[in-house]
Amino acid sequence: MSPFETKLRTTPVRLLKRRDIPEGLWTKCDECGEIIYNKTLEEDLKVCPKCDYHFTLSAHERVAQLIDEGTFKEKDKGLVSADPIKFKGPKSYPSKLKEDQLATGLTDAVITGEGLLSEISVALGVTDSRFIMGSMGSVVGEKLTRLIECATEKKLPLIIVSGSGGGARMYEGMFSLMQMAKTSQALAKHHEAKLLFISVLTNPTMAGIMASFASLGDLILAEPRALIGFTGPRVIEQTIRQKLPDGFQTSEFLLEHGMIDKIIQRKQLKPSLFQLLSYFK
Repeated sequence: MSPFETKLRTTPVRLLKRRDIPEGLWTKCDECGEIIYNKTLEEDLKVCPKCDYHFTLSAHERVAQLIDEGTFKEKDKGLVSADPIKFKGPKSYPSKLKEDQLATGLTDAVITGEGLLSEISVALGVTDSRFIMGSMGSVVGEKLTRLIECATEKKLPLIIVSGSGGGARMYEGMFSLMQMAKTSQALAKHHEAKLLFISVLTNPTMAGIMASFASLGDLILAEPRALIGFTGPRVIEQTIRQKLPDGFQTSEFLLEHGMIDKIIQRKQLKPSLFQLLSYFK
């Protein structure tokens, strides 16, 4: 062994200290695994630049995307659900409500209000899947019904953006199921007044939400690859014991079969809504 090799073997190895990298700067795409810089993701309205996967947006982010800055006036913010059937489970209903209120900053799973969309006055409702899966309890149904009635009274076009995978809220039993009929009845009066209702479906829009107001739009738009339906595909396959077609219950499948009118990329949603509102003005 040469003197040089002997020195290498006997010299202690000094480990390089890893530079501290701040957390929260990057997000991994759920669809393709791409690592995306968060600032880039926010600039793209939370759409993956590689595979076009549409990340979930909060209700507040939806409002900021669609409504002109500083023009949104929220309605009925103080409404909070009671515990009408004293639901018994691993976690009480009041505890679950408080938990999701703290996590989301919302009082319930919907934001409603009025504002300007590219200077056109609209009534807007947005459900949020982060709050008990965006399910519809008495507060969600009441806030949406009041919004629809306000739009009818003021002769405003109505836009509801649905992101709800929970359907009717089991914690409220029949009180929750009643909201399907209540919102649908309010929409019938809005329609009788010859006013426009645009329903925007996002991932996911399922169950009692899809079986009521979300499916009643004069125009029904959807984001790409959104899961839309009543019961999930796994449950359907187990029930009918048949393999479902590829892409079943995606917005692309529903567009092909005439269930929705158009699929719109998130970046194009506001200009597309403006174009439609201008046409029907």
